[in-house]
Amino acid sequence: MATLLPVVLSCDPFFSSFTSEEEKGLSVSGLPGSNVSAYSEFTLTVSSPSDGYISFSSSNPAVASIQLTGRRQYKVTAGAPVEETPVTIYFEQEEDEDGLYPEYSAEVKFTVLPEEHESQPTVPDDPHADLDGVKVTFTEATKLIVNPERGFYVARDFNSGTPALKASEVKAQRAEGKTLWYIGFYLTDFMNGDISQSYLDKIQATFDALRSGGSKCVLRFAYKAYHSDGEDMDPEVEIVLRHVEQLKTLLKRNEDVIFVLQAGFVGSWGEWYYTTHFGFAPSTNADYQPRKQLTEALLDALPSSREIELRTPQFKMRMYGLTVKDTLTAATAHDGSTKSRLAGHNDCFGASEDDYGTFDNENRDREFWKGDSRYFIMGGETCGVSDYCTCTASLKDMEDYHWTYLNSGYNTDVLNKWRKAGCYDTVVDRLGYRLVLQDLFYSDDFAAGKQCSVTLRLYNTGFAAPMNPREAKLVWVSSSGSKEVFMLGSDPRTWHPGYHKIESRFTPSSDKGTLYLLLSDPLLSDRPEYSIALANEGVFDSKTGMNKLFER
Repeated sequence: MATLLPVVLSCDPFFSSFTSEEEKGLSVSGLPGSNVSAYSEFTLTVSSPSDGYISFSSSNPAVASIQLTGRRQYKVTAGAPVEETPVTIYFEQEEDEDGLYPEYSAEVKFTVLPEEHESQPTVPDDPHADLDGVKVTFTEATKLIVNPERGFYVARDFNSGTPALKASEVKAQRAEGKTLWYIGFYLTDFMNGDISQSYLDKIQATFDALRSGGSKCVLRFAYKAYHSDGEDMDPEVEIVLRHVEQLKTLLKRNEDVIFVLQAGFVGSWGEWYYTTHFGFAPSTNADYQPRKQLTEALLDALPSSREIELRTPQFKMRMYGLTVKDTLTAATAHDGSTKSRLAGHNDCFGASEDDYGTFDNENRDREFWKGDSRYFIMGGETCGVSDYCTCTASLKDMEDYHWTYLNSGYNTDVLNKWRKAGCYDTVVDRLGYRLVLQDLFYSDDFAAGKQCSVTLRLYNTGFAAPMNPREAKLVWVSSSGSKEVFMLGSDPRTWHPGYHKIESRFTPSSDKGTLYLLLSDPLLSDRPEYSIALANEGVFDSKTGMNKLFER
């Protein structure tokens, strides 16, 4: 039987150690303290007079794993538990070959702390003084608010042999809170000629399913869903441009259910990297011309209300000669210009220091995207666990780059890391916009036929503002059921994260009735599921798509 030796904590100011009270036995040093921070790493060193083999294990490998890194040196890597979790590291040493020393055992105990990160921001109880008029207060919702054009998406790829998306599938996902799909159409069978009519029909059928099911898509076209050095990853430039021209009618016809178009077409997976005909490693302005030619064709084919996402900030900067000084501003955002319509997607979010080539850290492109993304759609997916995808780092990056959407199915290791660390639900809530109405004030001399002022005070606790065009209206419904509609006079695309005070006026035709806020999609104004619901309790009516403000 192994001899379990009691160990005591050394008070050496340079390191903590556990040492046997007997002269013979195991001595373990290197523990940083009784409490260990999430994601920390440290090395335990074992000393013993015996040459016997030492085995080791962790009582909870998911929270603190251990591996041998050198002679009697063991690296311990802590995870990020949801709550404080005790861990014991066990060392067992076999009897030495000469029989001079018996079996020994030692234990090292510590507690792994959960990751410290800020929870979802909530509306302050009373950040501003009351205004004149009648005050109406609201309660912030605690549950997930299902809203259009934001959140985790469901991914689906299509090729010639794949059936079109079904409306029933879209409705099922919407019932689970997902209103966005990533739709990837692979044109593999058409690299030498036109897209077939049957495939174009499949594309239209998929758009129809999205519309029927009450959702929209992040759209991409590509040619190969893999990389191989021995074959073409994309067709000749002329064929790609011909395909864009073929798709133009479909893109314009289905503007209402296209949330954003990723540039695609170039290289493996349409990610603009492993390309055969568009310049694998562009460096000069001439090298970028084929990609710019494609970008211009896509801008022409896609309705002007929709944006095109480029895979890295460098593509926008190099193709159009832009620097950090040229990032979008409130004055230039959403003006229909090329610059305002070119957005970005990062498909290796938090994967490394430069997100696997997304950023060229020497050219201030991170700074460029931080400024630009305040005014355009930003999204993508994670692709691997790293030191850069902790909850703290991820939430900060999503705030800095104004993230609107993420892949719900990839990378599962990263998503599970967030779940274990306790920030996954925060990401779910904060992707895109989250509009919380704190209070409102309206004229205390309210009367039929008299102009009434109303001031809304709301917070956007999400990462970004709503991005595509959206109507904002006040709707007065009289006690008899008649409706009057008034423009709010504020563009929701300017409701960036933070506090907003919105002043408006309306003239009711009756003394009795209810005032609503309607944030509808101008292309789907008769579809309430495409209207924005405020993140307040008991406010949104899913049958009408309207948010109740007050009743008289």
